[in-house]
Amino acid sequence: MHFFRYRDGKLHCEDMDLARVAEKFGTPLYVYSAGTILDHYTRLDAALAPLDHLICYAVKANSNRAILKLLAEAGAGFDIVSGGELYRVLAAGGDAAKCTFAGVGKSSEEIEYALEQGVYSFNVESEAELEYIDRIASTKNLRARIALRANPDVDPHTHEYVSTGSRQNKFGIALDQLPAVYERAAKMRNIEIVGVQMHIGSQITQAEPFASAITKVTPIVRQLKSKYAIKFFSIGGGMGIIYRRALESGSGKWWHEHDPACAGSAFSIRDYADAIVPPLRELGIRILVEPGRFLVGNAGVLLTRVRYIKQATEKKFAIVDAGMNDLIRPALYHSYHEIVPVKEPITSRSTSKNKTEKIDIVGPVCESGDFFALDREMPELHE
Repeated sequence: MHFFRYRDGKLHCEDMDLARVAEKFGTPLYVYSAGTILDHYTRLDAALAPLDHLICYAVKANSNRAILKLLAEAGAGFDIVSGGELYRVLAAGGDAAKCTFAGVGKSSEEIEYALEQGVYSFNVESEAELEYIDRIASTKNLRARIALRANPDVDPHTHEYVSTGSRQNKFGIALDQLPAVYERAAKMRNIEIVGVQMHIGSQITQAEPFASAITKVTPIVRQLKSKYAIKFFSIGGGMGIIYRRALESGSGKWWHEHDPACAGSAFSIRDYADAIVPPLRELGIRILVEPGRFLVGNAGVLLTRVRYIKQATEKKFAIVDAGMNDLIRPALYHSYHEIVPVKEPITSRSTSKNKTEKIDIVGPVCESGDFFALDREMPELHE
């Protein structure tokens, strides 16, 4: 669900006319819907109600301080991957005791800062990192709470760049090595074992990979729980969203024909909960989840203005004032993002045929990779 709608022919974010917002603040400009974010958070929270759980928002998805403040006030914890993200969470009113610190390359300064602030847990990616954290904690006369990251070696069926749960990836510790590393951690004076963590990837739009990973890791969690004071099992994040037909849930008709690639519904919270809750409830410990784009992915728009229309020999371009520096996903992953005018096209409101054309939507950055869409069918655009 989201709160972006055409009203009286104008695109609104909740009750705000986005054209008027652009006129007031200029472009490029990001606008977010608090209602959309809170709706997603409360739905996920309710679906996980049978579990003792904590939702730790993945700050890397969007570190805007207003969003962090909104989620902190709703009761969320936070999944951080840098000292800077921890700083932003704390500045926004978040609680360090509800923060998990992930990432394969934590620096000594970041570890010291997180120890001083009292983070809930370090998600440890390797034996070398475990030794490093123990050494730094000893200099501070503190104990570092840790969860080792398990690598379950499952295929998350996502883009290879955001797959993180196979043996080919740089993340986590193989399941057959995990017990021995926990045994070593238990002997370290400045380490406190508190949990087990995994994260298999991002933009996963079906429940099966999560269920498969949980099936592989829970026996080890039970084994570890019998030996150590395991307080939680974090199953990571990765719940994906559908980027095509982004506004369709809020507008009965849209200006373009349905794309066959869009067939099927968006990832269901209920499907996710049905797959993970039963096996996790049997563990009898706290469960952490780390959603990112699932909470915020369709909660914002990037407003940009057409500066020039350029007709080249073989292509037509709309040159806009936003660039890959504002939204890099199309350039980096060739990701699809819905691009719509703030003034509702005629065919959204009638059956008459509106004039459309194929056009490249490109930014002002001085390289050819600076684009938002190539050969995209769009209503006629104007400067």
